[in-house]
Amino acid sequence: MYNNTMLDIKFIRENKELIAEAARKKRVNFKVDELIAADDERKALLKIVEDKRAEQNKKGEQIANSRDSSRRISLSEEMRALKAGLHEDEERLKPVMQKWQLLMLQVPNVPDISVPEGESDADNKEVRVFGEKPKFSFEPKSQIELLKGNDLADFERGASVAGFRGYFLKKDGALLSFSLWRFVADFFSKKGFSLMIAPSLVRRETLLGTGYLPQGEDDLYKTQDGDYLAGTAEVPTMSYFADSTLSEKELPKKILAFSPCFRREAGSHGKDTKGLMRVHEFFKCEQVVLCEASHETSVRLHEEITANSEELMQSLEIPHRVVANCGGDLGLGQVKKYDIEAWIPSENKYRETHSSSYFHDFQTRRLNIRYKDSEGKVKFAHSLNNTALATPRILIPLLENNQREDGSIAIPKVLVPYFGKEEIRSML
Repeated sequence: MYNNTMLDIKFIRENKELIAEAARKKRVNFKVDELIAADDERKALLKIVEDKRAEQNKKGEQIANSRDSSRRISLSEEMRALKAGLHEDEERLKPVMQKWQLLMLQVPNVPDISVPEGESDADNKEVRVFGEKPKFSFEPKSQIELLKGNDLADFERGASVAGFRGYFLKKDGALLSFSLWRFVADFFSKKGFSLMIAPSLVRRETLLGTGYLPQGEDDLYKTQDGDYLAGTAEVPTMSYFADSTLSEKELPKKILAFSPCFRREAGSHGKDTKGLMRVHEFFKCEQVVLCEASHETSVRLHEEITANSEELMQSLEIPHRVVANCGGDLGLGQVKKYDIEAWIPSENKYRETHSSSYFHDFQTRRLNIRYKDSEGKVKFAHSLNNTALATPRILIPLLENNQREDGSIAIPKVLVPYFGKEEIRSML
């Protein structure tokens, strides 16, 4: 399944300056000259090994065809010396190959020219804004006050059972989550997406293939058997197509994948320690798209899947904005990324609820996902993904923006048929 390259080494060698600039823009500590030097050493040793293997095969044929016993003895002695030398060279090649493979895993994908400069999410650029921020005649309650006041969640028992950042959703809190999942499934089914429930327990190869390893190791839960718990349905869904050759007629392939998700939040010590914003266990519906190997098609579909999530947020009547992520806030494989950020009244700021990215063939080259075009040529497909909905995080802006002075919460009109009532009112 897994291929050690995400960019072709020939492309890297021919575009050293472009790769170096990609590393600079993404603030990635990667030296392309170190990779080129490792590749030179790899190729030189590989040629020695291949030449000796060819010579060994030739000697083997000579031994098999020789009728002269003394000549066979002489050839056999030469063969033993050749084998010993070959073994030494193969052992020399192993660490060189390992170093080359590790460096190849660190090569950043080239960001689009439209990606803004910047160090972190603080430098992301606002693209557009939707909706009026609600104006309350009272001091708006926080997510925690609304959740506890309406008996929608239990954080104390959540922490007791599941540890730090643990939670229980219950009663209308649980019903609201089920209602959102059903609404999202219907919403994307009407847009031609195929539904999939994906596993969250995955093998290491799936995370290498999608680019979450080795860089994201600290944020992943790992089992005693060496498997991992994925933080997004993108990982198993992309791997579902590993080693596949699709027909061009099948593209674009659009999947809405649902799965439980897990993140250690290793780099967020002290951030959002209470409530539903940053939890270890959650559920996501993810848009995953495979398309033809065309930059123009990737750009068009990137705008399309972003618009899908914007339309969903608009349907839920949640004020939000779209930002273009700067170079320093891009992952290793992303060509371009948008975040959708929902307005959180209690914090008086926007917070990220969706991310939308495209990768060109960064993931598909690793996972060996190809298609045959109309001329019969086999190419690596392009991949994209976008959060359709992440729960329970989406409950925060939904509850806070629809709260009333008495602590009750209005349900957005599109959810009423799924939820079965027009409001949440405390039954305590």
